[in-house]
Amino acid sequence: MKRFLINLLAVMVITFGANEAFGADIKFVQIADSHYAVNNEYSQDVLKETVKQVNKLKGVSFVVFTGDNINRPREEDLISFVRTANKLKAPYYLVFGDHDVYKNGGMSKINYIETVKDNHFFYRPSSPNYVIKKQGFVFIVLDGAKEVIPGSVGYYKESTLEWLDKQLSKNKKTPVIILQHYPIVEPKERKSHRVYQPEKYFEILEKHNNVIAIVSGHYHINGEQMKDGIYHISTPSLLIPPNYYKVIDIVTTPGFSPMIYTELKSVNVK
Repeated sequence: MKRFLINLLAVMVITFGANEAFGADIKFVQIADSHYAVNNEYSQDVLKETVKQVNKLKGVSFVVFTGDNINRPREEDLISFVRTANKLKAPYYLVFGDHDVYKNGGMSKINYIETVKDNHFFYRPSSPNYVIKKQGFVFIVLDGAKEVIPGSVGYYKESTLEWLDKQLSKNKKTPVIILQHYPIVEPKERKSHRVYQPEKYFEILEKHNNVIAIVSGHYHINGEQMKDGIYHISTPSLLIPPNYYKVIDIVTTPGFSPMIYTELKSVNVK
């Protein structure tokens, strides 16, 4: 029997007036820190089994891999990872983590995206930061990875935050969920994994009231907490037993704020 852990949290996110219209309900899957590698058979088995399990879930709109998708920035690892992820029945999206890119090693962010597109005909994003619109919600993929000198400290560049500001203004009447690798509300204090100058990110968020959740990985642990009306979700590494991924449901009811439900699922790898 497959082991599983349910972590079900209902969160009322107070960001809009009660009379605002909301989009339809949506369910998506977050896979964090899979650290896939061609020289690590276990990492391959975990991802293959995860794909099989996710494909059995009903009503999944999309899957997002929130960084450290591969364990080293090598083309052979990325190609093998993509070919496995391509077996997902739902569309999937990628976020950069500190293990994914290293420009001086031949895997820049542009190289990464081109490699994904070469091996996945239907993959549309063409930049590290992009917007996904689904079922009345806006999902913003935000890049905090460094490609010249990679490291575990996240860095959301000024140009990235300016872009985020514009997207939030453009979609001010729509609930927004941000998908990223590095959390700005840490699930556990760890200086080596922090974000550089997070206050600049918070300044952008304070200008807007349409962000209902920020979904991250990086810390390899589970953590969920509310801060200033935004629900910060961190998810454990897929690679580390008990090999968790997370199902996230956003439920809307006319006249009420969205409710966010999360469920941790464990993959049974033989």
